[in-house]
Amino acid sequence: MPVKVHKTTNLYSGKIFDLFVERITLPNGVVKDREIVRHPGAAAMVPLLEDGRVVLIKQYRHAVGGFLWEIPAGTLEPQEEPIECARRELVEEIGYEAEEMEELTGIFPAPGYTDEQIYIFLATGLRPTSQDLDDDEVLDVEITSFETAMEMIRKGEIKDAKTITGLLLTHLKNHPVSIQRNLQ
Repeated sequence: MPVKVHKTTNLYSGKIFDLFVERITLPNGVVKDREIVRHPGAAAMVPLLEDGRVVLIKQYRHAVGGFLWEIPAGTLEPQEEPIECARRELVEEIGYEAEEMEELTGIFPAPGYTDEQIYIFLATGLRPTSQDLDDDEVLDVEITSFETAMEMIRKGEIKDAKTITGLLLTHLKNHPVSIQRNLQ
């Protein structure tokens, strides 16, 4: 049985997202109201220097009350392709252009209440250019060894989901893991 939407109410329309309440019938026949944040999506990138170091940012995030270690990212503009957003945000946030952008994955960071999808890219062949921060971006750019970034994940210093995903996928890409299955 497909989900049936009975009613959609727009509670809030903002600069970045919209908030709706939808009355739906779930696949099991139960009728419920669901609050949904509709978001245009975002692109994030793991900026990897030729020597294997990674460029991270420490950015102020008001919703969590402090600074978070992150990979650069930004919200998609209307009709903007994720790769173009990634290229734009790489320059804006950290002041680099990338020769190569490889899509690693797309993730839904909080599918319980939002349709936001974040496309994660590996950015290589980096060339310095001018950083162009938005006036509401408060961040520091830090270059660190990839091993240090992985240790920051292990220690719980990196808590941002897109950053953990991007760094782990980059690690797996560079250090493939073989999985053996014992069928006995």
